Amino acid sequence: MSDFVTFVSLGPGDAELISLKALKALQQADIILCPSTVSPVGNILSRSRDILLELNIDDSVISLFDVPMSKDRSHAILCYKEVAELIEKHYEKRLKIAVVAEGDAGFYSSTHYISDNLISKNIPTERIAGIPAFIASAALANIHIAKQEEELHIIPGIISSNDLKKRIEAGNSIVIMKPSQSEQAIKQAMSSINKVGIHYFENVGIKEKEFYTQDIHKIIDRKFPYFSLLIITKE
Repeated sequence: MSDFVTFVSLGPGDAELISLKALKALQQADIILCPSTVSPVGNILSRSRDILLELNIDDSVISLFDVPMSKDRSHAILCYKEVAELIEKHYEKRLKIAVVAEGDAGFYSSTHYISDNLISKNIPTERIAGIPAFIASAALANIHIAKQEEELHIIPGIISSNDLKKRIEAGNSIVIMKPSQSEQAIKQAMSSINKVGIHYFENVGIKEKEFYTQDIHKIIDRKFPYFSLLIITKE
């Protein structure tokens, strides 16, 4: 592990869903870089750190880095650059370095900014796979996301009502990763479609916050939080 900076995927939030390989890498790390955010009242929040502590990782090896939560990504990109510079210093000391990411580190993960910066510095990286949120969500609902020749379309968040309806009418299975970014457009489309299964999730993997429903009226009445997800399938 010391020859590489290891990006470790933590899965969707349930510590029991992390792979044995990922756990071993965390246990061997000299330092673990872990993303955090600051709440509106100034509290430091880190779901990733919570997972690590549940896995009995020593808190002394965990180093939090702040990720600004804003649509203006310039501040976050600067933060990732600074993290890469910090990692470079640790790497020069031959430390075993892990960088953690929720879900899978190679699937819509902002850690790619850090990875790209390290590659530009000729620092070798490796990635340990994890379970992304939509896979864990499908398991929670006990559904098959796509069958046989069905196509699966993954939307990172922003989509118009017309575009969504066209994809549904084409018979595609659809995953919307951050529906809060297009909440009104999605609800408008949902009000005019039928013969589909609509599965709505919040905080999958966090047992005390986990929420799942197929009730379209409950979905439309609900405010979509940041950690929400939709799966739409043919019936």
